[in-house]
Amino acid sequence: MSIINHGIDLVECGRIEQMLSKHDERFLDRVFTAAEQAYCVGPKLQIERLSGRFAVKEAVLKLLGTGLRDGLSWTDIETKNDPAGKPLVALSGQCAVIAKELGIDRISVSITHTKDLAVASVIALGGEDGN
Repeated sequence: MSIINHGIDLVECGRIEQMLSKHDERFLDRVFTAAEQAYCVGPKLQIERLSGRFAVKEAVLKLLGTGLRDGLSWTDIETKNDPAGKPLVALSGQCAVIAKELGIDRISVSITHTKDLAVASVIALGGEDGN
């Protein structure tokens, strides 16, 4: 398996808090999947968790080299957690198509946050079949 690309993003939690305050459910539904919303909304770290997942989405778009355009959707990029709580990235829609074209088999992700900032780093890995 080899590294194909890397993406990183830094998000100010206050920016996400403003978007949530201004657009509420519309913002949540446009940017986050139902599973992401279920994980983030309600707990005391709601804004930090939303900010971390938003940073993942931005970092993945950088990794793909696309930005949000040409039929891509925020919800094509989903952060899930394995049973131990480790974050995982799942792609769907046009993001999955682009990843396949780039030879990306898996995306490794790391997220960290404070009350003010969230950072996500993603690494695209390819060549799982031994090539």
